Amino acid sequence: MEKYLYLLLNIMTISFPLIRSFEPKIQYAKKWHALLPAIAITAVFFLIWDYYFTIIGVWSFNPTYLTGLYIGPLPIEEWMFFITVPFACIFIYEVLNYFIEKDLLAKVSTPLTYILILAFLAIGLLHLDKWYTAVNFIIAAIMLAAHFKIYKNRFLGRFYMAYLVHLIPFLLVNGILTGSFIEEPVVLYNNAENLAIRIGTIPVEDIVYSMTLLLMNITLYEGFLKRKTNPLNKKAYA
Repeated sequence: MEKYLYLLLNIMTISFPLIRSFEPKIQYAKKWHALLPAIAITAVFFLIWDYYFTIIGVWSFNPTYLTGLYIGPLPIEEWMFFITVPFACIFIYEVLNYFIEKDLLAKVSTPLTYILILAFLAIGLLHLDKWYTAVNFIIAAIMLAAHFKIYKNRFLGRFYMAYLVHLIPFLLVNGILTGSFIEEPVVLYNNAENLAIRIGTIPVEDIVYSMTLLLMNITLYEGFLKRKTNPLNKKAYA
């Protein structure tokens, strides 16, 4: 049963939002025309990143918790991760947008973004000897800057809200992957390539990595939605 752990985590991650996709209020399924290409494009970027970091030994995967199916050096469960996690996270984003009409973080989103960009760049550039730290923080800064360039702060407040809420399931799922609740971790990190700072068993870099993953998906998702949105049905986000 152990070998199905990572697979089961993927299934559990996507199961509830998939079932609720057809709920008449949120109508998540009606937005799949924007969601699916956003997930696909983002997945290609992250899989290339993941592939390279696996090859050079930044991280590796514990075969004890894998089905044994691989595409290249990556287990099939890792490929699934970049589908199931964004699907669930954008579901959280849409649910919050529906039930919280006002963008509560709108006023702080712009200065917060400037601070994060500068902080991430500084951390990344100061640790160029550590692959995960440097690449992770620099890409996060670039992604935040690119999103702000495209949309200004139109979606940033809602993104930050979704990101904060997503940290609850993130800490649980990633905690399992990094060994919080099991004897050995599913994902093994080379601490020579990160800051060796952990929240429980989770490398601090993972929290920024998850931010970039969610933001890239939302950036593309909102772009694809804009192309298809009927102005008469468009929901105005305060």
